[in-house]
Amino acid sequence: MNKLLLKDRCVATIRERIRGLETAMAEAQAAANNETKSSSGDKYETSRAMNQLDKDMYARQLAENSRELSSILDIDCGHSSPGVIAGSLIDCGGTFFFILGGLGKLQFEDKAVFVISPNAPLAKTLFLKKKGDRFIFNREELEILELL
Repeated sequence: MNKLLLKDRCVATIRERIRGLETAMAEAQAAANNETKSSSGDKYETSRAMNQLDKDMYARQLAENSRELSSILDIDCGHSSPGVIAGSLIDCGGTFFFILGGLGKLQFEDKAVFVISPNAPLAKTLFLKKKGDRFIFNREELEILELL
């Protein structure tokens, strides 16, 4: 499995999320701008407030995803290491972990890959483990068969 291509896929996934959030923010703003004042002032104010809350939520998610993208871009995946570090791809016999960013489970090259943040508790458990070491994931003991 090619780590650099997997990283590119992760970057594309985050950028797609960012585009979706930018669109959702713009739509929430347009909805707030297009809300017309009706004879029922409370309904108008409630609708505008709800649109503003939506816009604020999308703005927070956008900032979070932008930070995630920046962190992912800073991680060098062109290296190999005898121990797990940020940028490591870990093969546990069909279960793959990529220490890169908090993207969750992705399909890549017909395999499921758990893309986890270097700050995640599981990543901290894995750091400095080597080929042959074991750890628990979802109540199952896994062995690191390969570090890429």
